[in-house]
Amino acid sequence: MEITREWLEEKGACTEGRKWFLRQNKTDAIDVIRALVADNLWDWANWTIVRLMSREQYLSYAIFTAEQVIDIFEARYPDDKRPRQAIEAARVCLQNDTQKNRKAASAAASDANAAASDAYAAASDAANAAASDAYAAASAAYAAAYAAAYAAAYAAAYTAAYAAAAAASAAYASIKTKIINYGVQLLEGGEKR
Repeated sequence: MEITREWLEEKGACTEGRKWFLRQNKTDAIDVIRALVADNLWDWANWTIVRLMSREQYLSYAIFTAEQVIDIFEARYPDDKRPRQAIEAARVCLQNDTQKNRKAASAAASDANAAASDAYAAASDAANAAASDAYAAASAAYAAAYAAAYAAAYAAAYTAAYAAAAAASAAYASIKTKIINYGVQLLEGGEKR
């Protein structure tokens, strides 16, 4: 697929993103995504990826993204299974997209969102270093919530954004690259989950 200025405007790209696009010489979608990554514009690469995907690709991407950071949440809250259950509900929808499965995923997303809110509130009360870990855990739970929420509505962009927030520390830096690479693989027709 070709990326054009018109396509970016139609999709609601920000002014800075459109300016970046016009300054470089690539138009092939995969080449544009790789150029964004090379310029360390991970959020813009993710934005582009999710606007090129089919529903099935989008849901697969959301699930994969949430899976990359769920361990962050579970390490901090090992007894709270709500985010993991949200990912599983999203996976069920990917495998069998029925109204019943979408409703179950929506309920699981609400539960995971509540877990994320609890974790975020705990992070607000924590001291500096602990707060960073707690915010990462909350972001991971939000990623799982959005993965499940996508079973009923578009949310993969938020899933990846929360995964990026969870992976913000240097210890998780490779997660962003892994997520973008998976998105590119899906766009190139690679295996789905």
